[in-house]
Parts: sequence; C-alpha cells; structure tokens
Amino acid sequence: MDDSALQALFLPFLDGALRPPARLLFLRARNGQGLQQFRSLHSAVAIVAEQSFRPFADALPLHGVEVTAQAVGRFDAVLLLPPRQRGEARALLVRALEHATPGGLVLASVANNEGARAIQADLEALAGPVAQLSKHKCRVFWLHVDAARIDSALAQRWKDEEAPRLIADGRFQSRPGLFAWDRIDAASALLAAHLPPDLAGRGADLGAGYGYLSCEVMRRCPQVSEIHLYEAEARALELARENVARCAADLVAAPTPQFFWHDVARGLPQRYDFIVTNPPFHQGRADQPELGRAFIRAAARALAEDGRLLLVANRHLPYEQELQRQFTRSQVLADAQGFKVIQAQGPRP
Repeated sequence: MDDSALQALFLPFLDGALRPPARLLFLRARNGQGLQQFRSLHSAVAIVAEQSFRPFADALPLHGVEVTAQAVGRFDAVLLLPPRQRGEARALLVRALEHATPGGLVLASVANNEGARAIQADLEALAGPVAQLSKHKCRVFWLHVDAARIDSALAQRWKDEEAPRLIADGRFQSRPGLFAWDRIDAASALLAAHLPPDLAGRGADLGAGYGYLSCEVMRRCPQVSEIHLYEAEARALELARENVARCAADLVAAPTPQFFWHDVARGLPQRYDFIVTNPPFHQGRADQPELGRAFIRAAARALAEDGRLLLVANRHLPYEQELQRQFTRSQVLADAQGFKVIQAQGPRP
C-alpha cells in the first residue's frame, strides 16, 4: 500500500539534516520503502521496532529489524508513526520521550490528512519547539529531548487518558485506539442479537477486538464448549482476556477460551463448528473489502463439513459473491441500521 508517512519519516536522515543514531527505537513500526532505503544506507544502525499489529509486525524481521510488542529501555533516537486516534497518539508521544536518552532524538511523521498539524502542536506543548519539514503530503517533525522543557503534568494526563477504562455500563474494559473503543459497535450488536441459540461445540471469533462478540456467544449459546479469539491487535487481545474472564465468572458453565495474536488472512490453525466475525474493512481511510473476503476464505477453510459462519458487514460491502464461492448456501438473517447479518453453511472443498 502507499505509505507516505513512512516514506517521509526517514527523509531527515537521507538528506543530511540529521545524523543516523547508533541505536534506534521505531514505535508503531511498518515495513516499506522509507525503512528499506534507510536500512540500505545505514546498515550498522541497530533498530528495535515496536508493533502490536500482527500483519505489520510479521513483515519487519525480513529486513533485519528486531521486533517486539512492548519496547523497554532507552535509545539514542525514537521514531514514531502516530495513529489517527488523538488520545492514543498523545500517549505514544509521551512514551517516545520516555524511551529517548537525555538529549536523544524524537522524530515523528504524520500525513497531512491524518492530523499532522495537531500532532505536531501536541509534541510542542509537551516538550518544546520542533524542527519540521513537509514532503509527500506529510509533515515530519523532531526535537532533541530536554528534560527541563517536558511538561510532566501534561504527560501524566495524556497517559491517564489513554489507559484502559470501563465502558458499556462497566461491562467491558477498552482503551483509545481500538476499534469502536468507547462503545459497543452497532454492527456487532446486531450480529449478537441474531446469534442462533443452538450454536454448539468449538467456535472462533475472528477479529475479536476487546471480546464483545465472544462474550455474547458465551452468554447466549449454552451448548458452546470452546471459544477461540483471533485478533491482530495485541492491545485489544490483552483486554479481551480480561473481558472474557469477567464474562465467564457470571456464567454457571462457561466455554473454555483461547486467545491468538494472529493475522486471520493467513488462515487458521484449527477447525471449528462455527465462526462469528465482524471483519475489518479499513486500513487507513479507504475501504478495503478484500480484508473481509480474506476472512471469509479463512473461515471456509477452517469450518467443519456443515459448520456455520455468522458474519456482519456494512450493507454496501460486496461479500455475497465470495460467500457463494466458498459456501454451498447462505441466507441473510437481518438487514437493519445499514448492516447485514449473513449465515453461510457448507464450506466448499
């Protein structure tokens, strides 16, 4: 995909405005042209990449980058690609400052249409004036950390605002940056309301998020013996563990859960009697229905001979053709609020 923010991020090193550090931490790291070009010119730089989103994390070791889901320690330079969600981005700026050595570099890149000006202003409010350049419809900005300039009260407030908190009348733990982080997603709620009560055996929740659908399966379908949660975002999966445990504590007999930090598009390692999913269809701003189609293919390959797929999607997304290719029969269970709930059975060999 086009990744202008990543391409722009390394320009200050490539054009000589900044000297490459000995050791570099890359927060929300992604693989792509900018990183590869930097790596080819500065192969001696030790790069540690923090990425909690599994598809991006899996691509990074191909270029000699050490990958972790949670960085520790201090680095000569901290580079970051702040996310769109403002609270999550602010907390990431704080973490970048905390991981930088005294006098170390903090460098960020944000697309103009993703809030570049606002994120730059946030860093300046937090830690003082920045240098900046504009390229590829992005803004790249940086500073060398001066502890005397850091607003420690603001830093603590932004960390607190991004921390996990209870939502939905205390039913679930969530945090900024996750999908539908501050509410129960309307599409998922529609699917939950149409879950067949006779679902039984071992099931999977693809793209489980903070665990809402799995909890609804546990609550509504007493014949389910196991529920496996697959989620590509480790920050969401961590909270799903807590939410599912809280849900199980309220049940007389709860299914056995398992949790997988996993890219569903690569397929599933086990077979299932049923699968539920509200598949993602965005990376960035643009619709990418191929993500949903990949979830459908993965589900079809993992279901038992007469297993069931329960899927919810925006009404406009073109999933019916893929469902017909992968399953012998399907039916719409609900069509409301701009969403459709579809049940598909009989995966084709």
